[in-house]
Amino acid sequence: MLNIFTLANGRLFQEEIESLEELSKFQPIWVDLESPTVEEKRWIKQYYGLSIPEDAMDDDIEESARFYEEDNGELHIRSDFLVADDDDPRAVRVAFILNQHNTELKSRGVLFTIHDEDVPVFRLLRMRARRAPGLIEDAKEVLLKLFDADAEYSADTLEGIYDELEKVSAKVLSGNGGDAMASEALGAIARHEDMNGRIRRNVMDTRRAVSFMMRSKMLNAEQFEEARQILRDIDSLDSHSTFLFDKINFLMDATVGFINISQNKVIKIFSVASVALLPPTLVASIYGMNLQFPEFAALGQWAYPYVVTLMFLSAAVPMWYCYKRGWLR
Repeated sequence: MLNIFTLANGRLFQEEIESLEELSKFQPIWVDLESPTVEEKRWIKQYYGLSIPEDAMDDDIEESARFYEEDNGELHIRSDFLVADDDDPRAVRVAFILNQHNTELKSRGVLFTIHDEDVPVFRLLRMRARRAPGLIEDAKEVLLKLFDADAEYSADTLEGIYDELEKVSAKVLSGNGGDAMASEALGAIARHEDMNGRIRRNVMDTRRAVSFMMRSKMLNAEQFEEARQILRDIDSLDSHSTFLFDKINFLMDATVGFINISQNKVIKIFSVASVALLPPTLVASIYGMNLQFPEFAALGQWAYPYVVTLMFLSAAVPMWYCYKRGWLR
């Protein structure tokens, strides 16, 4: 899918391009290629003179090749954007290409973005740019606003984790529920820990991309200050992420502790039962089924009931003692 974005009266307008002729009708500041076809890449090459690298969206690209500038003035940035889907959280690799200096090409002053799927941050920026006149003035503003929206998206996702952990905390610390509740809590905690880790990696990647833009001297004074503000926002997210890691670890330890207590209760019952059954086992092993002992001669036919009663009393006394000590509660 090939979309272009033009500025009109300070607002960003989107047009979906389906032919090379349509592409030549507009003067965009942003060209977005989502899962581009070979034909769409050919249109970009033919009209703008821009060749999209084959490894633009590769996940195994070397770290040194994620931020660089070509001799012809093309600035290349590869950055990951978070997709906070509850069922399938993931990072989407986006390739940015910005021609700053080469006036011979029509791509000068146009930001090109290449990615495999739609990104929530892109939708957020498109919505804001349509509603807020003057938000974007050129292609570099688009790039900065995307990273700014990415930091805000990460902050919103962290806030959602806060709310979800409060619900999990209320269940765990109430002490009610059994193994089903503990299993559900552990699953939720593990999901939030994974999401928190993804957010931490995402803001680290955004920090590197914004820092590269500042070092490349492509920004004017106002944009440079905006980039510094984005970095300050990202730094503020680190403390929240660290706090969430600590809270997640606490809830994990608390949940595992309640599981251990529940299991210990079961083991305690078996331990008390085994201790209480030792005396009757001893009586049975001594006398067995042979009651021809001198002390039973006077009992006659009551010898067997006597032994059974003795076995019962020898089990009841330890059980009564354990109950009084509170070991059966």
